[in-house]
Amino acid sequence: MARSIYLLPALVVALGVAASSLFTVDEREKALVLQFGELIRVQDKPGLYFKVPLVQNVVKYDDRILSLPTQPIEVTPLDDRRLVVDAFARWRISDVVTFRQAVGVEGIRLAETRLDSIINASIRQVLGSEPSTRVLSADRTPMMNRIRDIAKREAAALGVDVIDVRLTRTDLPEQNLAATFARMRAEREREAADEIARGGEAAQRRSAAADREVVVLTSDARRQAEIIRGEADAERNRIYAEAFGRDPEFFAFTRSLISYERALKGENTSIVMKPDSAFFDYLRSDQGIAGDAPARPATGATGSTGTTAPAAPAQ
Repeated sequence: MARSIYLLPALVVALGVAASSLFTVDEREKALVLQFGELIRVQDKPGLYFKVPLVQNVVKYDDRILSLPTQPIEVTPLDDRRLVVDAFARWRISDVVTFRQAVGVEGIRLAETRLDSIINASIRQVLGSEPSTRVLSADRTPMMNRIRDIAKREAAALGVDVIDVRLTRTDLPEQNLAATFARMRAEREREAADEIARGGEAAQRRSAAADREVVVLTSDARRQAEIIRGEADAERNRIYAEAFGRDPEFFAFTRSLISYERALKGENTSIVMKPDSAFFDYLRSDQGIAGDAPARPATGATGSTGTTAPAAPAQ
C-alpha cells in the first residue's frame, strides 16, 4: 500500500515529462526547436516530434499567406501634387531561420512593423517617379508590380516573401480637394465651351451650305421658268403671227376689242383723248378699217327672197 502511494506521483511525473517531450507541427505551421535560445533544428513538415523536456523549447510560426494593411501615407508624384495612398500586402515566411534571426522573440508583430516600412518606402519610390494623372488612373497594375518587386527584394533579408501589393486608395488630401475640384470644373467648362464653339461653327457651315444650295436651286428654277416662259411666249407669238397672216383684218379687230375691254373696265373709268384718235377706229367703222374713209357696203346674209340686205351705216 505504501509502495503504491509513492508510485502514483512518480507515474504522474513520468507522464508529465513524456507529454512535455512531445510536440506536433500542423500543416499550416513551421517550428523551430531551440535549446537555451540556440537553434537546434527546423521542423517544417506536419507530424509528431520529440524534444528534450525542460531543456529544449519549440517556437511555431504561421506558414500561411498573411495580410498586411499599411497606414495611409502622403506621396508627391512628378507634378508635385500631393496624394494620400494606402495599400495592403500579401506575404508569408519563406525562410523561418532567417525570420527568427531578423525579428527575434518579437515574431510576427515586429515583422509586420518592418514590412510596413519597406512597403511604404517602395510606394514612395515608385509613385514619386510617375505623374499624378497616371497614379490616379484606373490601370495601375504596372506600378503595383514594381512596388511588389522592390518590396520583395528588401523583405528577403527578413526571411519574408512579398507575394503581392495592391493600392487600395489614392486620393488627394482634404485641403486640396476643393481647389482640385474647382480646377477640374474649369477644365470641363472649357472643354464644353470648345465643343459648343465647334458645334456652332459646324452649324454655321451647314446653314451656309444650305443657303447656298437654296440660292442655286432657286436660280436654276427661275432660269428654267424663264426658258419655259420664253418658249411659251414664242409659241404664243407664233400662233398670233400665224393667225395674223391668215386674216390680218380680223386679228386687228380682235386686238382692238381686247384693248377696249381692258381700257373700259370698271364703273369709274375715264379716258381723255382726241375724237379722231386711232383708238376708236373700230368704233367709228363698220368694217374695221382705220381712218376717216367712207364706210364700204358690207355683204349681208341672203334672205328667202334672194335679195341682199343693205349695209349698215357707219358708226
